[in-house]
Amino acid sequence: MYDRTFLIRLVKAKMPFGQYEGRYLTSLPVHYLEWFARQGFPSGQLGQQLATMHEIKINGLDDILKPIIRMHRNSGR
Repeated sequence: MYDRTFLIRLVKAKMPFGQYEGRYLTSLPVHYLEWFARQGFPSGQLGQQLATMHEIKINGLDDILKPIIRMHRNSGR
């Protein structure tokens, strides 16, 4: 079943650890996401979000997130 709130939570999520701690997942560099793809994504929601960002970035689909970011980031929704 598709979770309609997944992309909203994705654009609000920040990296909880490591070199890019505190950065939005949407702003992580491709080389960092590729490293996770090679090493294995963490389990749970963070892993799903990182894997999704990897797919979005390697396929050049970053623009699909822009309206979601504008509507939901820092809006309190």
